Amino acid sequence: MFPRQAGRPRTRRASRLLLALSAMAALLGVDVPDPPAAPPPGFTVAARAGAVADRVGALFAGGLDGGHFCTAAVVRSEGHDLIATAAHCLDDPDTAVFVPGYRDGGAPYGVWRLTGVYVAPAWQDGKDADADIAFATLAPLDGARVEDVVGGFAVAGQQPDDVPVTILGYPSTRETPLSCTNSTELFSPTQRRVDCPDLSGGTSGSPWLVEGELAGVLGGYEGGGTVPEVSYSAVMGERALALYREASAPGAFATAPRSAG
Repeated sequence: MFPRQAGRPRTRRASRLLLALSAMAALLGVDVPDPPAAPPPGFTVAARAGAVADRVGALFAGGLDGGHFCTAAVVRSEGHDLIATAAHCLDDPDTAVFVPGYRDGGAPYGVWRLTGVYVAPAWQDGKDADADIAFATLAPLDGARVEDVVGGFAVAGQQPDDVPVTILGYPSTRETPLSCTNSTELFSPTQRRVDCPDLSGGTSGSPWLVEGELAGVLGGYEGGGTVPEVSYSAVMGERALALYREASAPGAFATAPRSAG
């Protein structure tokens, strides 16, 4: 990486250029719009297209005409083929497909087939809300792996109680993702909650991002919440991190969806 000091002369030149442009606009009587401000904490807005949103996608039943029912995100793995979502989103993964960057009926990065599912024994045996996180592998598409196409989020656990998170998710009634940033609080030692409006059905599995790293997924208590104003996530503790390490290792055993053959 370049040392931070290397960027300063360019920054000063850019600043002088902006000042010159502003002065010229003032002389010409042209209004220069202010840059878009970030929404206040706790406000839900349409997610901007870009590298971050492209790593998040909708889970569909069979294909784009099957309707999207959950959200998932690409995470870093040794195989470059892993997504994270809520475990309850993959209770019946036979025909589920993942569409990163989905917007308005389009699949800009393709439709990806699931090949394996990783859930904790506590979820598989008893649907333990504290284990409502899952990982799934994806088949290559046209010879490429999903992380090489859109990138992936690092996975981070053991966050502070009140850490701010950004959630990106797809309500089933919308064809574009929503985003909300707010501080979280512990609902219990194993569950985290956040106040963000309009995160309705379909946003289960949405990534909870802390400084660009995945620190949870929408799910857990009450399946992630029974009202769209309050959402939950199981705490990304050692059990979830162990599951992630297992899923991200090459050649790890996974339960294969029947549609994967």
